Amino acid sequence: MIKLKSPLEIAKMQVANQIVAEALAEITAHIKPGIETLELDSLAEEICRRRKVKPAFKNYRGYPRSICISINDEIVHGIPSRRRLCAGDLVSIDFGVRYDGYFGDAAITLAVDEVDPKARQLMTATEEALYAGIAQVSVGNRLSDVSHAVQKTAEAYGFSVIRDFVGHGIGRSLHEDPQIPNYGPPGQGPVLQPGMTFAIEPMVSAGSWEISVMPDGWTAITKDGSLAAHYEHTVALTEKGVLILSKI
Repeated sequence: MIKLKSPLEIAKMQVANQIVAEALAEITAHIKPGIETLELDSLAEEICRRRKVKPAFKNYRGYPRSICISINDEIVHGIPSRRRLCAGDLVSIDFGVRYDGYFGDAAITLAVDEVDPKARQLMTATEEALYAGIAQVSVGNRLSDVSHAVQKTAEAYGFSVIRDFVGHGIGRSLHEDPQIPNYGPPGQGPVLQPGMTFAIEPMVSAGSWEISVMPDGWTAITKDGSLAAHYEHTVALTEKGVLILSKI
């Protein structure tokens, strides 16, 4: 069942998501060749302590760190370690917090120094797909209108949307109903209403949409070794339209 949020609840979610957005901006400033991904995780934890919030991912279903850092062919759920970033890497960072009982969640993909043109195009396509999906979050539209817009935008660039992971409802729980696939025909699923809050998160591959999971049980990679990108915003649908809660 989709849980509708009151204006007060949405306001609390906006605070949580603004903390996420500010944290991602601070983490972005530390992205450079040679930095360990574990250092970035420590920075995320320090930001949580400073802002007096709880990291949303740590210990969630057994996940061991506070952020997910996925590099190159890693799609999502990469675990921070002593691994160092290298020039030319494509790095996706997914982060969330819990504030006053409500969750914020967002993701970005970053280039470490210069990346090749195809990697840059993949970043552009994935971010455009995110905003195309968000543009369909409108009273009276259907949920699959969001999914279809994401798929259509990514595939127009010749890329593939990952089908094994989905966007989701969010609020008092990190993952709530409904699931929001990043593909499918329009005009299906629940009618969108004010009070709905979603985390929309396209993950896009430069090659096939098929995935494998690494032996750590978390890190998902593209099966064909192609590059992947991931962008995410938490949004709320209000009487006045869609509000991007995790955008500064």
